[in-house]
Amino acid sequence: MQLEDYFDIQRPDDIRLKGTRVGIETVLYDFLQKSCSPEEIAQTYPSITLEQVYATILYYLQSREEIDNYMINWLTHGYKMRAEQRLNQPSIKLEFRSHVHARSPS
Repeated sequence: MQLEDYFDIQRPDDIRLKGTRVGIETVLYDFLQKSCSPEEIAQTYPSITLEQVYATILYYLQSREEIDNYMINWLTHGYKMRAEQRLNQPSIKLEFRSHVHARSPS
């Protein structure tokens, strides 16, 4: 089996583990940022195997610059989307927060 056989490259910014909805960014974020072991990652996401986790790490190690850019783009997009959500909160959520704040002791 070739390393590429482990992945479903839907778009350059959307690479998933074959047969799952789990993106490589999920595995790599847990591995690189949260220092999770491959075994912990496989246990956290029951739809992926330990072999798929190791394949993802190997893919990263073989294409570090390309995957670093992929991860930077993924993180940047996530930050941007969360910022937009904070700016465009539904009015009911804002009303609830206002109500809770008014009821809390000062």
